[in-house]
Amino acid sequence: MMRTFVIAKNVFQEVVRDRILYIIGFYVLLLAVAIRALPEFAASTEDKMFLDFGLAAMSVISLIIAIFVGTGLINKEIDKRTILLLIAKPVSRGEIITGKFFGLSSVLTVLVVSMTAIYLLFLQFGNIPHTTPSILIAVLFLCLQLSLITAVAITFGVFTSSLLAIALTFAVYLMGNITQNIVEFSRLSRNPAMEGISQILYLILPDLSRLDLKNDAVYGVQALPDTIALMGNAVYGFVYIAMLLAIAISLFSRREF
Repeated sequence: MMRTFVIAKNVFQEVVRDRILYIIGFYVLLLAVAIRALPEFAASTEDKMFLDFGLAAMSVISLIIAIFVGTGLINKEIDKRTILLLIAKPVSRGEIITGKFFGLSSVLTVLVVSMTAIYLLFLQFGNIPHTTPSILIAVLFLCLQLSLITAVAITFGVFTSSLLAIALTFAVYLMGNITQNIVEFSRLSRNPAMEGISQILYLILPDLSRLDLKNDAVYGVQALPDTIALMGNAVYGFVYIAMLLAIAISLFSRREF
């Protein structure tokens, strides 16, 4: 655990040194522009639009970081040949993967928490009606979703190039948000082949819609799933992350350098 912690700490410090946290300033600028501009274009719906915009911007910004940084965590070590120094030390490849996962997940958590605090301040000073508990629950599940995407990015980054890993991770994210819709559409088509393919995709791809509560948060606590459903979705996310990390460790252990 100590070796994993050290690797995670190094990843955290390295990502922070790359000025990733400067994105918080960009998020502040986005919210400042939005809170000024939306009343000019919205007909008495600017409050709801700002609620939607703030959460969506937070999700998109953190998603881009998770994918672009996550896919390069291993490839960057390989390109710089520093991976030879890592595997020469008394540290297992599983600890390397796990440490890098927790390091990037920690950065994303700090980033999301900071943006959430700023978002709530804008809502408070703008006198925009909102339900803080529902927003906090949605943000908590956003962190879990980002951790899952980080695991996907690392898994692809272990055995493919950074560019291909980015494309594949984006594809998994997009498909993962519409797997339920694909299944429903295939049932309406009444095509056995389509239904079979959609079921396979549903079983293989993560159902990211289960971890996306942004729209529910806009409408308050009453719109959120019940506690049992929330706990089930959280367990689903953790189990999927564990499976992805196990796959990444298995693939990385078989690579020769």
